[in-house]
Amino acid sequence: MRLDRPTIRGEDDPRYEGWRVVAASSVGVFVGFGSLLVYTFGIFLKPLAEQFSWSREAVSAAFGFAAISVAICSPLLGLLFDRLTPRRVILPCLTVFGCAFASLALLTPHLWHLYAVFAVLGCVGNGTAQMGYSRAVSSWFLRRRGMALAVVMSGGAIGAIVLPPVAQWLMNTIGWRSAALTLGAMVLVVGLPMVAGLIRDRPAEPTGRDVRLEGASVGEGVMSRVFAILVVVLFVNSIAQNGAITHLSALLTDRGVPASEAAMALSAMGGASLLGRIVTGWLLDRFFAGRVAFALLIAAALGTFVLSWAHSLAAGALAAMLIGFGMGGEADVTPYLLSRYFGLRSFSTLYGFTWTAYALAGAIGPMIMGRAFDMTGSYESLLVVLALLVLAVATLMLWLPAYESPRVARPAAAAAPSEVSPSA
Repeated sequence: MRLDRPTIRGEDDPRYEGWRVVAASSVGVFVGFGSLLVYTFGIFLKPLAEQFSWSREAVSAAFGFAAISVAICSPLLGLLFDRLTPRRVILPCLTVFGCAFASLALLTPHLWHLYAVFAVLGCVGNGTAQMGYSRAVSSWFLRRRGMALAVVMSGGAIGAIVLPPVAQWLMNTIGWRSAALTLGAMVLVVGLPMVAGLIRDRPAEPTGRDVRLEGASVGEGVMSRVFAILVVVLFVNSIAQNGAITHLSALLTDRGVPASEAAMALSAMGGASLLGRIVTGWLLDRFFAGRVAFALLIAAALGTFVLSWAHSLAAGALAAMLIGFGMGGEADVTPYLLSRYFGLRSFSTLYGFTWTAYALAGAIGPMIMGRAFDMTGSYESLLVVLALLVLAVATLMLWLPAYESPRVARPAAAAAPSEVSPSA
């Protein structure tokens, strides 16, 4: 009987096994694509350009190759997560990711080499990010699912705060090649044991009910109004957020803010993102997620608007924190809504399609920001337009229906109807 006790502890009990899965997932996200690569790319950009006499545009294109690879491969990875156990997908993806990142230490003066490495990083990227971990964590939680997902996502926010200065320190101390090797090794040394030892789906209940098999099919999810709303909102918000993030430092320095202070604004964004994820997790467990998402998008839109006229560190930091808070919270909302509306049967595949939309928009945003500056010498007009677009799509979140048990749920879903029908 003692062996059964961990499986019957409630979600509020810190000894509940699901919280160990959450903690390990957060560490996994910290060393994964959405944290390590995204937040250290800017640190490596200038040394690579100087080492090989490449233009910054040419080096920046490597990130575009990674984003396109993410967009193409995310649905395929999602399908694997829905068919296999999370460890069978995450472990090989982490191994390839860590080795590929470390291989930057052997980079040759050929752009195709750089682009090939980043294409590989993008192909396995979402196998190391929150997509796979979210499905495993969601199988362990219902009442506290919002907070559980928030803790998982906080690994990326902590990465935004910690990894850039660590990468810069390594680069200053041992050079960019050894820095890449060290960070790649960190993925393997920290990530692999954590995933192998602690990441797993919740086993089927003694009654035979298995939450992993309940919910909508891929086709039914993709054709639904809810999914269409989520994709549109993610696409528009990603254009605005990624455009603002990648050009934040350039915008502020163009307006007379010292480079060191512009970097502080980026750090403020990381801190606000962490706060946004934790606060959003608390809110999702208490209020309807559509209204929570609406408030987060309003904050992000306001931050984009403030950035359009920011000419000081104070204004730039305020804009960055509003964008970071909204961005961090919105990262929690998407997997939460997918799991509540569509169940876990096709969760990762549907999540993969949303990542395709997000990644494509993430590649578009920085490009149109650069084009706007090249044509007008200013970011202001485009930022105002983007803020208005985010406000417009934010209203779509108010059109989301109340959560329901999916009609296509397997019969086992009927075993606990009270667990899948929270109020709006």
